Amino acid sequence: MSITLPTAAVEGIQLTVIPFRTDAVVGTVGLPALLQLVPSPKLEEDRRAMRYTPGAMRRHAEIRSLVQRTLKATQKGRNVEAYARYIAAGISGDFGSGWSTPPITLWLADEPGAVSEELVPGSGIRRITLLANSPVVAIDGETQVTALHELYDDPERFDLTYSALGAVRLPFELYWGLAVEDARQIFYDRNVEGVPVAKNLAMSMDQRDFGTQLAHRIADSVKVEHEGRLVPLSRLVQARKRQLTRTDPELITLSALRVLVVTTIFGRAGLGRSSATLRTADLPEGTSPEQVERRVVPLLSTLLGHLFPQLAARSAVSAPAVLAGLGIAAHHATGWSSSGGPLTDDDLLNLLADIRWEREAQYWDGIAASANAAGTLNFGGGAKDSGGRVADAVLYPDTESGRKIRGR
Repeated sequence: MSITLPTAAVEGIQLTVIPFRTDAVVGTVGLPALLQLVPSPKLEEDRRAMRYTPGAMRRHAEIRSLVQRTLKATQKGRNVEAYARYIAAGISGDFGSGWSTPPITLWLADEPGAVSEELVPGSGIRRITLLANSPVVAIDGETQVTALHELYDDPERFDLTYSALGAVRLPFELYWGLAVEDARQIFYDRNVEGVPVAKNLAMSMDQRDFGTQLAHRIADSVKVEHEGRLVPLSRLVQARKRQLTRTDPELITLSALRVLVVTTIFGRAGLGRSSATLRTADLPEGTSPEQVERRVVPLLSTLLGHLFPQLAARSAVSAPAVLAGLGIAAHHATGWSSSGGPLTDDDLLNLLADIRWEREAQYWDGIAASANAAGTLNFGGGAKDSGGRVADAVLYPDTESGRKIRGR
């Protein structure tokens, strides 16, 4: 006796998707299914391990190498562990709703095994089937895929469970029928054509960053008289841009205010930390978050209140390099500074009393800015380039730079 075999049966991983062009769809996929579709890039770069893997994975590794950069010994690879811990914290609920990962861009080197009719007429929603061993490569979002493999390989290391990971769904976009050259072009476009966000501006948007938290508290606590009204300084802080223009109603950027906070906490070492995330575990040895907040918020509130007329006049004091130097000087008044002589609040304000804040070359050229042949100043050097020189000029009035910014 014999039985008839099924006809037109296509087996593989099924995905529910919506097309946005004829060869591309978007949807969500469960984490276990995603990891079945896209093998670990870390494993595929392990030549010894690949000698013993099935031929289908070796084929996948060859196709991946045509459109992706390597992980090993690169910043991309070094970021995997941190990314995995970020995702794990998000899954665990540590961040509430305030976390996200971008959709993963996938490329199917073959064609889908099957595409269904619309599941809901007129909606475009369909079910596609990807055949087993059809190479699917992450052409954008590969670091995230690698981090997800790390989580699933050893959930306990990240305080997770397989059941928690099994409930995770991830957004994706999937392209197929593209030549290798087209897939490479998508990789290039995604990584080069977009304008990257400046790191210190991105830091000012991070609400878990301790420096950003303090910057917001300081801006909320300082009350200033502006255009005949008493308003919190926060109303005059630009949080969306790195630099101000003459037509902006704001007087200082949030990223520059954060630089002031970070250099006040760390002194000169803060210049190197201005574009890095600041967690409470990173604070100076022997200090606590509560101690730092109790000292820095009132100290900088007093400083900014004192300097507000200069901010309102759009003088040199609003430049990130100048604020960085002021923060280094203010660090000496924190009580945990280990370099230079300690300052009181009054000492700090006295050092500022006779500084010329006008944006003029005779005071700031070569210290916080550079002047062209016409004498026009450019403060574009930034905090890291000029913050130390500004601090020296502020702290040491009798030096050449100290006398220069005081018009002597």
